[in-house]
Amino acid sequence: MKNERVLTIAEALREGIFEEVERDPRVFCIGEDIGVPGGWGGAFTVTLGIEERFPERTINTPISEIAIFGAALGASIQGMIPIADVQYGDFLFCAMDQIVNQIPLMRYMSGGKIAVPIVMRAPVGATGRGSQHAHSMESWFINIPGIKVICPSNAYDAKGMLKAAVRDGNPVLIFEHKLLYGSKGARAEAGAVDSSRFIPEEDYIVPIGKAEIVRQGTDVTIASTLLMLYKAVAAADELEKIGISCEVIDLRTLVPLDKDTLFSSVSKTGRLVVVEECNKTGGWGAEVSATVCENCFDNLKKPIIRIAAPDTPAPFSPVMENFYIPSVQRIVSEVTNMF
Repeated sequence: MKNERVLTIAEALREGIFEEVERDPRVFCIGEDIGVPGGWGGAFTVTLGIEERFPERTINTPISEIAIFGAALGASIQGMIPIADVQYGDFLFCAMDQIVNQIPLMRYMSGGKIAVPIVMRAPVGATGRGSQHAHSMESWFINIPGIKVICPSNAYDAKGMLKAAVRDGNPVLIFEHKLLYGSKGARAEAGAVDSSRFIPEEDYIVPIGKAEIVRQGTDVTIASTLLMLYKAVAAADELEKIGISCEVIDLRTLVPLDKDTLFSSVSKTGRLVVVEECNKTGGWGAEVSATVCENCFDNLKKPIIRIAAPDTPAPFSPVMENFYIPSVQRIVSEVTNMF
């Protein structure tokens, strides 16, 4: 029997990066502390050992996100494929001119003559680190034309979607939840969720723009991503005990959104609950909800419910953080009230 290889998200991303660097001489990694001998391999061990295997394709930068993305932009215009790493997603805002005004617009402004094949990786999620290292900012970037936004929730998808992003030819922003990495040793996270999966040895990709139905159901659709997906599945297990059948969708990609899968599910169940860790006002859940209302209004039996973080900064206090992050109990309560 062939041995099954079960990897964490951190291990799967690492393997995917190493394979793409080896496959294509244009691919390289750039970021803070991503390949320091004796270091962690970035903030969450994803690039551990890259300086030994690919020293010529590893660029450790100063603490300057504007420099990381500026260098990545210039390299991509010259034909390279950078994988740019920030230690925490919150720090993307330090490079907003490059990410908003430069990287996504070059192809459009050049009439398609200039390609910008950049892969941008950013950890998100509240994990006891306080407001400046805790936010989920996916919603900020779905409003930027020209960037694809993906949110893998398990190791299989993480590797396959990263490889698809490298080969896409366009800017792709990958959001990775800190509690799903499965990092070990000094980078182990309290409250982490097991998102490890069987990873085949052969090359594969997971298409960008395709959602996955992770649980079939008939009474209500729950759409989510990243850590909230696991809470949605746990809530669906509880709701099944009281006779409510939930169809749970892992959207996986926010841009482009898989509308067909979403519309088909909502047309069947007649109810939609969107669960996200972003702040509620202006969250990506609002966009999903509006899109469903515009296309499936006649199929809805109840108003759409959005479950999200409150419109406050992420707190540092563990008690307050637990209140801030949507819980399984809250999902169960909100869904129950629909019936």
